[in-house]
Amino acid sequence: MAAENVATVKRAIAAVNARDVDSYLACCTDDVRLRTPLVPIEGSYEGAAGIRRFFSDVAATGPDFRLEIERIDAVGPNRVLTFMRVVASGRKSGVDMGTETTNIYDLVDRKIRRIEIFTDRQEALRTAKSRA
Repeated sequence: MAAENVATVKRAIAAVNARDVDSYLACCTDDVRLRTPLVPIEGSYEGAAGIRRFFSDVAATGPDFRLEIERIDAVGPNRVLTFMRVVASGRKSGVDMGTETTNIYDLVDRKIRRIEIFTDRQEALRTAKSRA
């Protein structure tokens, strides 16, 4: 199961980079929830409509946005942890907006149900361990 979950997450990340929202949604449960570091400001992205909004926000903010996987590990039967580099520059400013993130993916039946994105890797590791 863990290997299949890692494969699902890799497909989802590839779909983000390809701007293929339908392929991304095919990797997710109907009630998928994406929490970014901007949750206090923008709220989380929930369900198919939320994921479509996330893709739209990405396109509006950084047209060259892409995710580069540094490391990906199954950390239990239904959880995947990724260390990634976000590569992006501002649409109007051209300023480098890239950053490193650690993402926690919780899966059900090889489908992504929840994604939490952290810019603080230690916080992500603590969160992943606390839910084990």
